[in-house]
Amino acid sequence: MKNIDNNNSSQKPLMNLGGSSVEIMDTTLRDGEQTTSVSFSAQEKLSIARLLLEDLGVDRIEVASALVSEGEFKSVSRIAQWAKSRGYLDKVEILGFVDGVISLNWIYYTGCRVINLLCKGSLNHCKHQLRKTPEEHLADIKTVVKNANEMGVKVNIYLEDWSNGMRNSEDYVYQMMDGLKDQNIQRFMLPDTLGILSPDETATFCRKMIERYPTLHFDFHAHNDYDMAVSNVYEALKAGVKGVHVTVNGLGERAGNAPLTSVMAVISDHLKLKTNIVEDKIYQISKVVESYSGIRIPNNKPIIGDNVFTQVAGVHADGDNKKNLYFNDLLPERFGRTRSYALGKTSGKANILKNLQALGIELEDEIMKQVTQRVIELGDQKEVVTLEDLPYIISDVSQNGQEEKPVKIINYSLSLSQGLRPMANVKAEINGEIHEQSASGAGQYNAFSKAMYKMYQKLGKQTPELLDYEVDIPPGGQTNAIVQTIITWRYDGKTFKTRGLDGDQTVAAIKATEKMLNMIETGNIPNIKYGYLP
Repeated sequence: MKNIDNNNSSQKPLMNLGGSSVEIMDTTLRDGEQTTSVSFSAQEKLSIARLLLEDLGVDRIEVASALVSEGEFKSVSRIAQWAKSRGYLDKVEILGFVDGVISLNWIYYTGCRVINLLCKGSLNHCKHQLRKTPEEHLADIKTVVKNANEMGVKVNIYLEDWSNGMRNSEDYVYQMMDGLKDQNIQRFMLPDTLGILSPDETATFCRKMIERYPTLHFDFHAHNDYDMAVSNVYEALKAGVKGVHVTVNGLGERAGNAPLTSVMAVISDHLKLKTNIVEDKIYQISKVVESYSGIRIPNNKPIIGDNVFTQVAGVHADGDNKKNLYFNDLLPERFGRTRSYALGKTSGKANILKNLQALGIELEDEIMKQVTQRVIELGDQKEVVTLEDLPYIISDVSQNGQEEKPVKIINYSLSLSQGLRPMANVKAEINGEIHEQSASGAGQYNAFSKAMYKMYQKLGKQTPELLDYEVDIPPGGQTNAIVQTIITWRYDGKTFKTRGLDGDQTVAAIKATEKMLNMIETGNIPNIKYGYLP
């Protein structure tokens, strides 16, 4: 084994942070993988490691726990080989245990050279889990540190359950620190292992550690059991810790860890400190980890949720048109995203105007009113009217919103029951007279068509032939998007199409049928060869 000069005391500052930079350690591949049902493949681990170090710019990554499995050993070895080739090997860390050289050997033979040594940060853990005295535990830790130094493996120390240690056995914590502060240890990492701390406690406990050991490098490791992980990171940094631990999308055991995105924004915007994070890569990496982990990002998750840069209320869009009155420092462009304006029952003219601007479309005032009304109506039927839906609505309104309507479908009732044929009851106004008919059919629209056929037969009117029936959603739309039903007809030797737009395909087909009947009544039947699609 290679001997290491042990005179290099960790009381000397490890790096010059200049009081303005925070070191970010991402533990998605270790602590994040402890999320229930999450297990990354070797290729996924390597891919995430690359994204974190090369694209996002995190300072360090914790990629595994030692001794887990043969598969984990191979995964870590691949990461180590890649990291060494790129000059990142000192940035790759592995959780190891106070077990002589067992964990160290596992780490060493993967090719990694940094151990995050899991020690006991509370008397309770030391006495009842290890069944050892503090003096015995200290001696065991020093043995591992000595072995690591000889092997050329750098050591960081986790004081597991440190938060409870400071609450209930503060003297024990100081005893451990006093025994280790002169060892060749790079960082002392302070975990709120059970996520119990309040922001006030975090500030107090971190300040005590820093004031007592001002030359040591301290990291803070938060868990989110009380939904205070980000607040606790904020207070730890204010107290003077030099590094914080995060995971992508807040993955982690139980309620998870401090999410990278929120922590990064708080550091930059509230504490005015610097990191090496490349902000506009955050969203891309969050979506990759979402895909690999199978854990969906909540729609309202700050920074990366689908809804967080979407203005819904029309008054907000109006304010954005008037000097960005509803913007804050979390501009979507910072994170590789864009602002959107939801279309629905609360959106109003201003939201529609913002979407039209994005599409490069201008509308006359009257058409704008009709489009707004249609969006509101559709918003009552479905969750979101998308940007992709909007041109379809505009086309539908502009071509069919004001024409003469001698035929009006006033009311209808459609029924579908197990073991019974679908039924339709229809009430329509044709040239000022009210007519009602009922019919059964092979489907709901078929039943509706038969009821209308009866109505027209009774009036002695000719009916068209249905040639084709097509249902689609706008390209790029969602599964709950507007449905467009396109029906091809033949009447009096002419072939033509009509379409209907709605959240329900049968209702859309009924609208397309009403348009067809009005075209017949008014004699305004185009020929399909001209490409007219009302």
